[in-house]
Amino acid sequence: MDRPIRVLVAKPGLDGHDRGAKVIARALRDAGMEVIYTGLRQTPEQIVSVSIQEDVDVIAISILSGAHNTLLPRVVHLLQEEKIDDILVIGGGVIPDEDIPYLKEQGIAEIFTPGTPTTVTISFIKDNIKRKY
Repeated sequence: MDRPIRVLVAKPGLDGHDRGAKVIARALRDAGMEVIYTGLRQTPEQIVSVSIQEDVDVIAISILSGAHNTLLPRVVHLLQEEKIDDILVIGGGVIPDEDIPYLKEQGIAEIFTPGTPTTVTISFIKDNIKRKY
């Protein structure tokens, strides 16, 4: 590996709760990844802009607000508009099981719901990263 896996942890929309995002950020750092945390209330446009500026390998979106079916696909759409296809996009948070198939159809690689061990998320990222080593 020429550099650690770079992960942007993002909280889109009006979410005001970021404990879960901070837990996953710490777990990813402990696993040797470089983490950029955008903070609360980011727009999809801000998330994509920072991901480009920071040359990330993964965008990990944490959401609790219920706007996941709008905001997560918007991030993927904006990446497509920029012709970026080498960033793995994953999501997590309070997302109903019935919404997960739709999100995956929209380009979200995986959804991690509450209670998912951080080791599962770490393994998924390592196994599905799109950049070449």
